[in-house]
Amino acid sequence: MSTVEARLRLWQLLSPTLPIGAYAYSRGLEYAVAAGWVCDEASAAEWIGGQLRHTVQGLDIPVFARLYRAWAARDSEGLEHWNAFLLAARESAELRAEDHYFGAALARLLGDLGIDEARPVRHERPWGFAASFALATERFGIALEEGALGYAWVWCEQQVAAAVKLIPLGQTAGQRLLLGLSAMIPAAVRAGCALADEDLGGLRPASASRAPDTRPSTRGCFDHKGMASSGRSDFGE
Repeated sequence: MSTVEARLRLWQLLSPTLPIGAYAYSRGLEYAVAAGWVCDEASAAEWIGGQLRHTVQGLDIPVFARLYRAWAARDSEGLEHWNAFLLAARESAELRAEDHYFGAALARLLGDLGIDEARPVRHERPWGFAASFALATERFGIALEEGALGYAWVWCEQQVAAAVKLIPLGQTAGQRLLLGLSAMIPAAVRAGCALADEDLGGLRPASASRAPDTRPSTRGCFDHKGMASSGRSDFGE
């Protein structure tokens, strides 16, 4: 597959029209809005950017890279190990279920698109989104770093879409958030791909309440708690 074709396949994977339901979940942001930690564009940028640096960079991206290499090497033991590692690192059963749901949905789609390795994945033990996304990018001939950039972009776009809906924000504010996050993604991917096994780990959303350095400033936010979603939080508590 040519570089141009591979790039087009990556764009296809990044499309919001990809039928996997990823834009229906906030992955922790709903809780932050309901708690009053995130209430406007500035606090959303701080929250999402903090999670990009501390969770996506330190955990998701390096595990994605290992899964990509495992698919390339047909290393079933490595695949199972790193997939289980990432799922176990999710903060709650609900977040693990979300990850499994996205992974299974993408695996079903990939199987229907002719990627045979995805067919047994959807019937066996839980597989996360990173495992399925790594399979897609590797089999479509997308370079590892390009695939990791795409993975980080999907995560950021999901979070911004959730913020626009939950806070709520205007569409222009959402685009400003994406501009700021996109400037952070390349460095996060480079740093994440360079991490050694013993350095993997991330501060997950529910841990933010115990970590002042990653939680957004709440000044002024509690005046707007009525804007927060009244639905069930991502943490079930």
